[in-house]
Amino acid sequence: MKIATFNVNNINKRLNILLAWLAATQPEIVCLQELKAAEPDFPLAAIQAAGYGAVWRGQSTWNGVAILARGSEPVPTRTELPGDPEDTQSRYIEAAVNGIIVACLYAPNGNPQPGPKFDYKLAWHQRFEAHAAGLLATGLPVALVGDYNIVPEPRDIYASKSYDDNALVQPESRAAFARLIDQGWVDALRKMHPKETIYTFWDYRRNRWQRDAGLRLDHLLLSKKLARRLTGAGVDREVRALEDASDHAPVWVTLK
Repeated sequence: MKIATFNVNNINKRLNILLAWLAATQPEIVCLQELKAAEPDFPLAAIQAAGYGAVWRGQSTWNGVAILARGSEPVPTRTELPGDPEDTQSRYIEAAVNGIIVACLYAPNGNPQPGPKFDYKLAWHQRFEAHAAGLLATGLPVALVGDYNIVPEPRDIYASKSYDDNALVQPESRAAFARLIDQGWVDALRKMHPKETIYTFWDYRRNRWQRDAGLRLDHLLLSKKLARRLTGAGVDREVRALEDASDHAPVWVTLK
């Protein structure tokens, strides 16, 4: 089984790229972020024609998340992150697929910091940590998949001072990610590649793709029960090289 995450950065604008990638790699489960499409504008017919069922939560202009399942229909278990009924941003969806609970998240960016956006980022992550602990306590196989908008460690970003004040690398952000690991979640990409430099995002500006000036923002955290089945993990960098590509590349894991 292959589980993948892909911040598509506008699903309708980059639908051809998404469909070509699905056809070439055929993951069983896919989590998408930054749909940037209102609920009725989700391209369900095209996704179904590619062989996938889908659940999604859209939002016009910004945000939006979806879970796709090859040859089946995901069974939604949540369409929002609990803990703040006034939060209307479409950043979280959760479903049961093939015996696995899959959480798809698009965590807040938090810039500029300090300020209200960074405060929201940290508060959102606190809610996420609380919910993740509850999922872990169920004993079920669970995957927390998506764009966390956190660079976990200094080795997960190219050598640069330009990000020193960025919310993605702040000690508070990294501490939030570390608390998830301390709960017992396994960072699948790092587990399979403990010493390698791995990036999943390259900003459009300043030729960062051409210079391989990247960041690791997209993560698949697995419950220990699921992590025991882990056989591989990687980044489909070639998708980032396509014309008019998203600034993220798809990230995936394989499970026996």
